[in-house]
Amino acid sequence: MMKPSPLSVAAQHRLLWHCVAIFAAAIGLIGSTSGWAATYYVDSSVGNDGNDGRSAAAPWRSLQRVRDTPFQPGDTILLAAGSVWREPLVITRSGRNNAPISVRVAGVGPRPRIEAGGVADYGIAIFNAEFVAISGLEVTNDATPVKPRYGVLVSAEDSGVKRGIRITDMYVHDVRGTNDRKDNGGIVFRALGPKRATRFEDLRIERNIVWRVDRSGIAGISDQVTIARWFPSGKVVIRDNLVEDVGGDGIVPRGTDGAFIEHNIVRYAGSRAPGYNAAIWQWSTDHSLIQLNEAAFTVTRYDGQGFDSDFNSRRTTFVYNYSHDNAGGFLLICSPRRNNTDNLGNYGTTARFNVSRNDAGRIFQLSGPVSDVLIKNNVVHVGQPIDAQMVIATEWQGWANDVRFIDNRFAVTGTGRYGHEAGRSGPDYVIAPGFSPAENIRFRGYSFLGSHIDPPTDERGVFEAAYAEPEADWAVPVFHPSSTGDFTTFILQHRSWMLTMLERELRTPVRPMKPRMTTFFESRR
Repeated sequence: MMKPSPLSVAAQHRLLWHCVAIFAAAIGLIGSTSGWAATYYVDSSVGNDGNDGRSAAAPWRSLQRVRDTPFQPGDTILLAAGSVWREPLVITRSGRNNAPISVRVAGVGPRPRIEAGGVADYGIAIFNAEFVAISGLEVTNDATPVKPRYGVLVSAEDSGVKRGIRITDMYVHDVRGTNDRKDNGGIVFRALGPKRATRFEDLRIERNIVWRVDRSGIAGISDQVTIARWFPSGKVVIRDNLVEDVGGDGIVPRGTDGAFIEHNIVRYAGSRAPGYNAAIWQWSTDHSLIQLNEAAFTVTRYDGQGFDSDFNSRRTTFVYNYSHDNAGGFLLICSPRRNNTDNLGNYGTTARFNVSRNDAGRIFQLSGPVSDVLIKNNVVHVGQPIDAQMVIATEWQGWANDVRFIDNRFAVTGTGRYGHEAGRSGPDYVIAPGFSPAENIRFRGYSFLGSHIDPPTDERGVFEAAYAEPEADWAVPVFHPSSTGDFTTFILQHRSWMLTMLERELRTPVRPMKPRMTTFFESRR
């Protein structure tokens, strides 16, 4: 090998130092981005849109000024506590990873309040933007006549992948949307791609209060859920939210892969909307993990369950949830007959380590040709004077096949019935003994405590007709949505109570699961 000449070594040294200089300049440029980021102030009482908005002493007045400003990554918009606007807050600019555009509260006092009723279809909207974080605001949208309305709308259309959206610590209430459509209500994330496939990635909706809204509490919308156009949103997290007094459905992700629905509280869903509603469910999803949620007091009996695993979905998991006092029951697993366009059926649903107490209607309803279902290690309490259908198979373009019930405990001081649909009476089902024409509905290791009519055969089952429910702490923590109390403290207390109750009832430590997305080998083909 030839040794380099002194000249070539010098040239190499100059090239090295030149590269170092370029790298240092690049680092300096990147580092200076935070220096370019600005903070803007908005105050509805003392602001003036003629100000530059760069200080608390010279704030803007209107949210229109916010909409018209070309914000840069890392910019922060501070809305003055106590301010009230009769106009929407609209964000159309994007931040960047680790440098989002943020909207927060400045000062001490009531939340900045946006009243969009009669002014706009939405109180807050994020349109085709990414890396945006909004927190700490109050939003209403109450007006007549009834029409599609939103508290917070996160919308992407024909814009590819939109990442890094955060909606946290919001108080969204009194949204008078239409109960004729499910795609409006409190907080809605909507991905539409008629021309270009569009979805969300890393979207978080956390620690919000959603109260008195129509029709949906927190909902996802997508038009890319068919077999030919499957483009689901990923890393969607809906966590630590209180959703109460909802016209229709409480929390519904649609068109997602690996959605994580954890420790939400949904009470009084299905309060006004016609048709079928449930508290927490999903549709057109893969690997949804629904964990540590409380679903209670769902009003309707058209469905009306605390939880629902819906069609065009695979491998939905319900674990460590608490369902109680729902008019329609605990868990619906449903699908019409699969087809080659927009429904690959419902298979792989798992329900483990859940507790149901005093749910009426149908505790477990198997509707249509669902398959590969595992229901294991759940505890169900049915009290007086409830007469519940503990397990019922119903028809929806077919019947269930391959459902395993293993090691569950059914404790009944009311009445529990088992069988299949023999007719309808409005929202209710007439039940007949046996599960046929459903097939392969198997029971193993059950505890049948109390009064059970037409129970299934279980050679390993324990049957005890004499049963009285023991005393226990069922006083779940409550928080009225109009309260000025500390919501974060309530959420922590509620989670702690849930964990204690679950360990008592399940007689085993609670080990929460982690979400996962579909692997390449599991992808829809």
